[in-house]
Amino acid sequence: MSDVTVIGAGLAGCEAANALAAEGIKVRLFDIKPNSRTPAHHSDNLAELVCSNSLRAAGLENAAGLLKQELRLLGSVVMEAADYCSVAAGGALAVDRTAFETYITRKIKGNPNIEYVCEEITQVDGKTPVIIATGPLT
Repeated sequence: MSDVTVIGAGLAGCEAANALAAEGIKVRLFDIKPNSRTPAHHSDNLAELVCSNSLRAAGLENAAGLLKQELRLLGSVVMEAADYCSVAAGGALAVDRTAFETYITRKIKGNPNIEYVCEEITQVDGKTPVIIATGPLT
């Protein structure tokens, strides 16, 4: 039995599940992959980057870079993965897509406070708090 349900294992869903789990909260993380995909998905991994591999500016002198630093200070799994999987991109933070999504998938699926469930959710029961973190194609 989970304390919170998270629907969607993209960047936001993985970040939410990881943050809750870090606080000792039991999470059931639902996603349609690998059994199904939207037209944007190509990988079975979680946190798939379906657009650019650039996470924009890295420097602290601008809002995008400052936000990334704040996320690091809060224990962001996305930023942990991005820093570990970064590739040269001038002043931007860019990542190796496969390494990035593999890193996050292992981290999320290896967390004892997160239960990953490959299932499409079409309604919620109202008994457990729910975070809906699905993309624009759902």
